Amino acid sequence: MGKKQFKAESKRLLDLMINSIYTNKEIFLREILSNASDAIDKLCYLSLTDDQVGLNRDDFKIEILVDKEARTITVRDNGIGMNLEEAENNLGVIAKSGSFKFKDEMDSEKAEDISIIGQFGVGFYSAFMVADEVTVLTRKYGEEQGVKWQSKGADGYTVTPVEKDTVGTDVIMHLKADSDEEIYGSYLEVWKIKALVKKYSDYVRWPIRMDVEHQERFETGEKNDDGSPKYDYRMVTENETLNSMIPIWQRSKSEVTDDDCIAWYKEKNRDRKDPCALVRVNAEGQVSYKAMLFVPGEQNENVFSGDNKGGVTLYSNGVMIMEKCDKLLHDYFDFVKGVVDSPDLSLNISREILQHDRQLRIIGQNLEKRIKGELEKLMRDDRPKYEEFFRNFGNDLKVGVCDEYGRYKDFLRDLLLFYTSEDHMVTLKEYVENMPESQKSIYYATSATVKQAMNLPQCQEVRDRGYELIYLTSPLDEMVLEALREQDGKSFCNVVTDDLGFETEEEKKAAEERDIENKELLDFVKESVGEDVNKVRLSRKLTTQPCCLTTEGALTLEMERYFRHGPSEELRKLRATRVLELNAEHRSFRVLKEAFENDKDKAARLSRVLYALAELSAGVNVEDPVAFAADVAEMF
Repeated sequence: MGKKQFKAESKRLLDLMINSIYTNKEIFLREILSNASDAIDKLCYLSLTDDQVGLNRDDFKIEILVDKEARTITVRDNGIGMNLEEAENNLGVIAKSGSFKFKDEMDSEKAEDISIIGQFGVGFYSAFMVADEVTVLTRKYGEEQGVKWQSKGADGYTVTPVEKDTVGTDVIMHLKADSDEEIYGSYLEVWKIKALVKKYSDYVRWPIRMDVEHQERFETGEKNDDGSPKYDYRMVTENETLNSMIPIWQRSKSEVTDDDCIAWYKEKNRDRKDPCALVRVNAEGQVSYKAMLFVPGEQNENVFSGDNKGGVTLYSNGVMIMEKCDKLLHDYFDFVKGVVDSPDLSLNISREILQHDRQLRIIGQNLEKRIKGELEKLMRDDRPKYEEFFRNFGNDLKVGVCDEYGRYKDFLRDLLLFYTSEDHMVTLKEYVENMPESQKSIYYATSATVKQAMNLPQCQEVRDRGYELIYLTSPLDEMVLEALREQDGKSFCNVVTDDLGFETEEEKKAAEERDIENKELLDFVKESVGEDVNKVRLSRKLTTQPCCLTTEGALTLEMERYFRHGPSEELRKLRATRVLELNAEHRSFRVLKEAFENDKDKAARLSRVLYALAELSAGVNVEDPVAFAADVAEMF
């Protein structure tokens, strides 16, 4: 029979698929094995009603044969096979799927009982990424005549009758010559094939078998000088099953305990520590899927790659589709590891491309609710363990709160913790529940560490009134509160920059009169300090400290510190608008006032010293420590 041509659109698709659609050549073996698994599925299904099949479930298998001299890899199955018409229709027209037709012809009730992986008819052609010629020898169950389909790619194919002793299909791939860019011969190595099967097809339900050589020790029959038996070594070939077939997440809770799942996780992820949470799901309904997810017990950074990211691996009927599916969970749960396996995923021309993300969205939404519920349970039942989790992965949740203009803030807010001391954290809900009735706002202070924030002079008056503060240690924390806006009707109050709301109208009026009375002195202090400070005023917050540094505007001192270490020079130059506040009731102010009236040089030095003290209290480095030391020395 002469060579036949692919249709014009099929030629273009084949070229596109070989060069563009599949991003990773090594997946060709996954695709061919998946097709073999489908063929066995079909014959196994028919054997339930046709006793002429003559094969038990244990008889079905997939074989991989390697011929290094001929540079061929053969994948052989004893599945349903194809006749001449089917071979031409299914292999001669790209994107026409026999698997899809088989399932489509069944009534809907029966179709739900059988899982077919390859429904889009193009996975077979991935073989041309590594092979310059592909030969298919096949014989359909119930027919005597076999078929040989052969092609070297887009130039066409031949289909001829052939004798074949057994039912099933052989796909013989002749590998391309090695090049500087690609060593195709590596796919002929046993270790490489075993690794690809383990990575992509470990959970295909039928045994994938291959002859594997290994070294065996044997007795020679001779004796050593001490009379012990003498041993030697020889190479033997054994037919090994390369895949484990039944994934742990497909088994019921009665078969597999949580401890079994945790052991699997630790081995799979090379993690020495138990996960702090486990989520197991077996869902049926609008979308069916099984999932086994883990929240790691620590940030387990890979020492070789530096990769400490999590990631959920996506499977369809035990065949790996994506190693890290970024469309399943939002970034705020990026630390979660595990697997999701669904027969309902709509896969496009490549199993690497999802045709629609509707199913994924449904699965993802359900899983995120389960993850959140498990974390809330951990918070209730084992608070120290949850706090350890939050120290490891709290920043992921915080970024999620700020992401997309706060779209997910209400979903995540109950998972957030904030320090109220160096060793105690609370949720915002807990903070509000513990507030005295007289407290109107949620007070917070920000600095580089909790200890520094606690020591800010502006915190004293709040604590003196019996109110707790939450202490923030990064600009991200401030952005989180800005995104949250409020908690149970209580607004957030920055003790450094905001009005604490403690003053009566009479006290405010008296403070304004005091500012006017001391205006000349305050202007002098600003002039003495120079451009470093934008304004000098008398404080309404200080109780025991002589001075403090506050800011005006959106940029805080903590944000300034953050931007100073950023990648952009423009950001590094940003500076908060500084305000120096003086405590009019403190002895230092009386000394300053006296010096202003009698010794302007001394008053100027005192002004600079007070400003430097305010910087130090705020956790800001004094820009000119030598000048500061000189000013202090002059005061003795």
